[in-house]
Amino acid sequence: MSIEESVLKNDERILFRLRALYRAHGYTQYKMSKFEEYDLYARNKDFLISDNVITFTDTNGKLMALKPDVTLSIIKNSKDGAGVRKVYYSENVYRVSGNSRAYREIMQTGLECVGEIDDYAITEVLMLAANSLARISSDYVLDISHLDIVAAVIDDLNVDGETRKALLAAVGEKNLHGIAELTQKAGVATEKAEVLRRLVMLQGSPERVLPTLKELLQGSKALDALDRLSRIISTLCASGCGEKLRIDFSVINDMNYYNGIVFKGFVNGVPTGVLSGGQYDRLMRKMGKRSDAIGFAVYLDQLERLYEDGVRFDVDAVLLYDKETDLGALMKAVETLTAAGESVTAQREIPEKLRYKKLLQLTESGVKILEENA
Repeated sequence: MSIEESVLKNDERILFRLRALYRAHGYTQYKMSKFEEYDLYARNKDFLISDNVITFTDTNGKLMALKPDVTLSIIKNSKDGAGVRKVYYSENVYRVSGNSRAYREIMQTGLECVGEIDDYAITEVLMLAANSLARISSDYVLDISHLDIVAAVIDDLNVDGETRKALLAAVGEKNLHGIAELTQKAGVATEKAEVLRRLVMLQGSPERVLPTLKELLQGSKALDALDRLSRIISTLCASGCGEKLRIDFSVINDMNYYNGIVFKGFVNGVPTGVLSGGQYDRLMRKMGKRSDAIGFAVYLDQLERLYEDGVRFDVDAVLLYDKETDLGALMKAVETLTAAGESVTAQREIPEKLRYKKLLQLTESGVKILEENA
């Protein structure tokens, strides 16, 4: 069965395209209940975008939660074994919206790979992340980082746990002044502190950044991670999305959960990231799983401004009629307009706040144009 995309709303259209993309690459749909035991989220609050979880007591006395996240449920219900389990989801989650700061039911979509994660699995997920952004807007960028590289550079500074945590926060904020203060206070050698500063400053296309990065990390424990990153990005560039990729080591996810490659996607017109993901082997271990994992989520609530900017009219035409209008003539006029590909609403009066391209009136001699909006 084919679906006419023109009848879909913007968020529905994007969801339809993303589901088709994921299914075409062998991902099966994951379905979950609206409710999970609250303990699942309480144990992993740092992993959630927001720790504001809506809870209630079930009839059996258990404290339950309206799901604020899908990934945790997928991990909970996954089993260790050979191969890779590939799933996608389109689920309503319940959390504080970034725009309204009020609780909202938000449609979220994304995918997860759980199992024996190799370079192909990582490359495929990054490619699908880039293609997901392309289905939202042609004007996008996918920022890619590697936590093992960042960790190796900070490890080489030999600082205590609190300083390390503060340095990671400064890296995520690109706070060069903060990095200088922290390393100086910790007595870090100037040349080692300079390596971290230069790493944070490195941002741009793979062809520009990777050669500089290789020179910067000579002799570092991070070279193996850099070789893997270079190999994966080279494959992505060969697939045609290289001009949309950007290396940026300020992309930092919580190292208690994430490792390896992490990434964030942006589209022009939305000030915050609309896609976020990465490898989360540490979260798997925390939840008692031996398997590795990588995935991403698309935050559709962040696209509201993009939708508003892209939609100027609610309907193509408003067709006015009165109580004396012949019913058959009115039905025929509406059918003629819709057959021509226009959306139309027949009304006795102009509805308030309705945005329309044309205002029409049905008269005895036919349809008359009263107003046209460009």
